[in-house]
Amino acid sequence: MKKLIMAAMVLVVAASAMAQSRATDRTADPPGRFVGAWRLAWLEEPAADGKIHRADCTGLLVYTRDGHMSVQVMYKNAQAASGAAPVHYERGGYEASFGRYDVNDAHTFTYHVEGALVRSLVGRDLPRVYEFSGNQLIVKSPDPKEHWRVAWERD
Repeated sequence: MKKLIMAAMVLVVAASAMAQSRATDRTADPPGRFVGAWRLAWLEEPAADGKIHRADCTGLLVYTRDGHMSVQVMYKNAQAASGAAPVHYERGGYEASFGRYDVNDAHTFTYHVEGALVRSLVGRDLPRVYEFSGNQLIVKSPDPKEHWRVAWERD
């Protein structure tokens, strides 16, 4: 009887370890690491004088397992329009868009914009460079003319 109980305990521990291993593998897979809701931690962008600063804003980013994403960012104080930026993502202090995403490799993904507050973004494919750092997802444009960087955080 003791051998039977011991064998059952060993099976339970082994099954638990295998389940834990599969869960860890999913989070190590880059597409799986994106899935979920992220809150804006910080956004760095050029000020009118060209120097990089942290914008006073809040936001939400959502990735789904089936390859959809949406992003919303609200500046706490409406931004003055800057004609210097190569791409405009916000209007009236608000940014909102949705679409599909493809993880290209361990450092890049492409955001396929299907709808956006700024209509000139609709239909565009926006390549992005990313890295995971702790509980943060840090994203920037690979375009050297775009000088912004954003960090999203999971609680």
